[in-house]
Amino acid sequence: MNSPIRFLMCPPDHYDVDYVINPWMEGNIHKSSRDRAVEQWQNLHHILKDHAVVDLVKPQKGWPDLVFTANAGLVLGQNVVLSRFYHKERQGEEPYFKEWFSSQGYTVYELPKDLPFEGAGDALLDREGRWLWAGYGFRSELDSHPYLAKWLDIEVLSLRLTDERFYHLDTCFCPLAGGYLLYYPPAFDSYSNRMIEMRVPPEKRIAIEEADAVNFACNAVNVDSVVIMNKTSDSLKQRLTDAGFQVIQTSLTEFLKAGGAAKCLTLRVTEPVGTEVHANVSVESRTIRMEGHLLDSGLISRALDLVVENGGSFQVLNFNLGEQRQSTSSADVKVSAPSHEIMEEIMSLLIDLGALPPPQEVCDVNTQPVIQNGVAPDDFYVTTIYPTEVRVNGQWVKVQNQRMDGAIAITYSSDSPVARCKLLRDLEVGEDVIVGVEGIRTIRKTESREQRNTQEFSFMGSGVSSERRVELVVEQIAWELRQIRDQNGKVVVTAGPVVIHTGGGEHLSHLIREGYVQALLGGNAIAVHDIEQSTMGTSLGVDMKRGVAVRGGHRHHLKVINAIRRCGSIPKAVELGMIDNGVMYECVRNNIPFALAGSIRDDGPLPDTQMDLIKAQEEYARLLEGADMILMLSSMLHSIGVGNMTPAGVKMVCVDINPAVVTKLSDRGSIESVGVVTDVGLFLSLLVQQLDKLTSPYRATHTV
Repeated sequence: MNSPIRFLMCPPDHYDVDYVINPWMEGNIHKSSRDRAVEQWQNLHHILKDHAVVDLVKPQKGWPDLVFTANAGLVLGQNVVLSRFYHKERQGEEPYFKEWFSSQGYTVYELPKDLPFEGAGDALLDREGRWLWAGYGFRSELDSHPYLAKWLDIEVLSLRLTDERFYHLDTCFCPLAGGYLLYYPPAFDSYSNRMIEMRVPPEKRIAIEEADAVNFACNAVNVDSVVIMNKTSDSLKQRLTDAGFQVIQTSLTEFLKAGGAAKCLTLRVTEPVGTEVHANVSVESRTIRMEGHLLDSGLISRALDLVVENGGSFQVLNFNLGEQRQSTSSADVKVSAPSHEIMEEIMSLLIDLGALPPPQEVCDVNTQPVIQNGVAPDDFYVTTIYPTEVRVNGQWVKVQNQRMDGAIAITYSSDSPVARCKLLRDLEVGEDVIVGVEGIRTIRKTESREQRNTQEFSFMGSGVSSERRVELVVEQIAWELRQIRDQNGKVVVTAGPVVIHTGGGEHLSHLIREGYVQALLGGNAIAVHDIEQSTMGTSLGVDMKRGVAVRGGHRHHLKVINAIRRCGSIPKAVELGMIDNGVMYECVRNNIPFALAGSIRDDGPLPDTQMDLIKAQEEYARLLEGADMILMLSSMLHSIGVGNMTPAGVKMVCVDINPAVVTKLSDRGSIESVGVVTDVGLFLSLLVQQLDKLTSPYRATHTV
C-alpha cells in the first residue's frame, strides 16, 4: 500500500495474559489461545495494510504486552514522547520501543522515571490536528501533560478517567476524521464531559452505550473514512455510516482478555504537525505543606485521596517522618489540577485539612469590596467549622465568629485589620470580602497518639456505628456531661418532638433540673407535645402510659396551643399554674433560656415560637455562644442548622433511630462528634441512670 499514513505493530509471537494489571485480565491468566490470537492479529494486520503502510517492531520474549504498540509512545511529526509505564510488568518494554524510534530518526523525549505516561493509549490527537486529548487517572499522571505541550508544541486538553474498566483513554475515546468523536461519556468525570462538549459540537459527538463500550468499540483505528474495530452494534454501525464512515469489524476477542483491541494493537507514526497550533495547557500546579500526625491520624491519606477524587494529581516532594511517637511529621506535596477552577476547589478542601503553602510562597489574601448589601463578590471563600486565620498586610489575623458556610469580611480598627465570619445577608457595603484561597489557613488540633488512643474517657472518633454498645457510648457522654457541669461549662440541647413521643421527656426534664442543660433549642412541636403530655397525659393524642390513642386525642395539641396563647406565653402559663411539670416547665423554673424556631407546617403557633427565620437563626446563634457540648436529639432539621452555626472544638452528640440521619449530622469532619443510632427515649433513660451513678464531683488533676 503506497500511503503517507504509517502504523507500527508488533507480531503476537510471545503474547499471553501472564499477569493482572487491569480488570479485563482478571480470570484470564494463561487462558488466551495463541493460535487464535495470531489469526486475529493477522486479520487486523491485513485490513490495515489495505489502507496504510504497516511497520513492525520485533517481539521480545518475556514481554507479552509489547504487542500493544499504542503504548510505545506519542508521535507528532518527527518527535516522540516515550512511554513511562505505570506497572513494572511493562516497564521492560521501554528500551525496545526507544531503540525502534531512534533507528527511524525520531527525536525521542523521555519523561522523569517516576512520572507515568503510557503513550498513545492515553494521548489522542484530534484528527483535524487542532489539539491533543490527554487522559489521566489510572495509568498516566496529569503532571505529564505540560511536558507533552512543551515538547510537541500543541494544546493539551486533560480528561480524567473514572471507570477502571476504561483505564486508558483509547479504550473509551476515539477522535475521528472530520471532527467527529466516538466516546463513552460515563468513563469520564463531569468536568471532562463539559470539556468535551465545549470542544466538539453536538452533531459531531457519537456517544455510545455500555454494551458497545465493553466490546471496545471506541478502541478503533481510523484511517480517513474507514473505522476498524472489534465489534459494534447495528445501531452504532448505522450512526457511523450516516456520518460517512465505512465500518470494518474484525474479531479481537483474544486481546480483549488482556484489555485491548484494534487501537491498542497499533500506533500511528505519521502525525502531521499543524503550523497554526502551538503549546498550551491549562494544567495548574501548586505546592502545599502539611504538618501533624500525618500517618497515624490518616491525615495525609485523606489529603491525597481528596486530590484524586476531585480530579487532581499529586507528587509527594518531601516527607519528614516524626522520629518518636509524640513527634509530628511534615510533607511537601505538589498538587496539579486540569484547570484553575478545579485547583481552587481542591485547595479549598485541602485548607480545611490544615494545608498551607510553603513558607516562601505564603502571600496575603485577595479581597474584593462589597458593592451591594447582602451580596458577596464572585469566588468568595466559603468558611468551614475550623478556626481560621487569614494573612492581611503580612500578618496572620484570627477570624472572629467562626461558623460554617459564611464569608470572611475584612474591616480596619485603628489601622489594624479585623476579620469576621459573616453570613451573606449580613455583608455591608464598605467591607472587603476574601476571594480565592490564597493567604488562608485553618488551625487543626494536633493530638498525640496517647490522647487519641488511650485517654480514659475520650470521645470516639467521628463516624457512626449502630453496632457499638449504646451503654458504652452513654458512659462516655455521661462522664463528659458531669465534667462540664462541675466546671460551670455549657451544654446546649437541640431536641425534636420524638423525645416526647418516646417517653424521653421526663429524662430530659431531669437533666435540666439537675443543671446539665444550659440552653434548649427546638421547634414549635417539641414545646406543644411536651405541654400536651404534662397537662393531658398524651402526645399526639396517644396516652403515654398505656400507649393507645384516646378519644378526641387528635385535638389535644390544638387545645394546648390555644391555652398557651390565652396565657400569653409559656413562662406566663407556668406562673399561672397551668403547667407544673415537663421540659418547658423545668426550663422556666430553672431559668434555662430556650429558642423555638417555627416552620411552614406548624399549627398555632405558640406565642413563644419565632416565625421569622432570620430572627430564629440569630436566637439560636446567641444561645450557642460558648457551648462546650451539643446534644442533638432526634431533630434533623434543627440540628443541621445548629451544626452549621457551630465551630470546631464543640463536642456534638447526634442521637437518632435512623442511621442516615445520624451520619448526616455527625459527618462534619470533626473528631469531636459521635453518632448514636438508637431510640432517643432509651438513650436519655440510660444517660440519666449513668449520671446518677457519678455521685462525686469531677476534679481536674494537675501534674506537678
